[in-house]
Amino acid sequence: MKQDIEEIYKEHMKNVYNYIFCLCNNKSLAEEVTQETFYIAMKSINKFRGECKIQVWLCQIAKHLLFKEQKRKSKILVISMDLEIGEIKSNINVEQEIIEKEEKAELYKQIQKLDSPTRELVFLRLTTELTFKDIAQILGKTEAWTRVEFYRWKEKVKGGMRNETK
Repeated sequence: MKQDIEEIYKEHMKNVYNYIFCLCNNKSLAEEVTQETFYIAMKSINKFRGECKIQVWLCQIAKHLLFKEQKRKSKILVISMDLEIGEIKSNINVEQEIIEKEEKAELYKQIQKLDSPTRELVFLRLTTELTFKDIAQILGKTEAWTRVEFYRWKEKVKGGMRNETK
């Protein structure tokens, strides 16, 4: 499994960045950790045994680096309500855009209240194309746990939305 590091970078950089950004909500820190992740991956690509997907390996490196950096700075980073997934279509009106931003902000408030493993699970599932199996490997949980936790979270969100519309 010897891939050129440039190919690996092109293929996985965005997902690694998004994952780290979701954990820290700090663009410069996410960029720094992403770059450091690929630097470490480049230095140790020969040690990659192929026991998991390369994206899982990269996310594990990135998560370790982020936690190491957070510990070093002794700061608790909180994901703010301003985080947005996806782009807002240019053809919608300003009112609709404001409503969507408020809904996203509320969703992120709810996500922030989750325990750490569930919060990471939700962000990984929403922002990457990783499978439940891959996410389970990153989090050190079982695939069944990731599926059940994500399902429970979705049902809780759906239930909350139904209650708000009544």
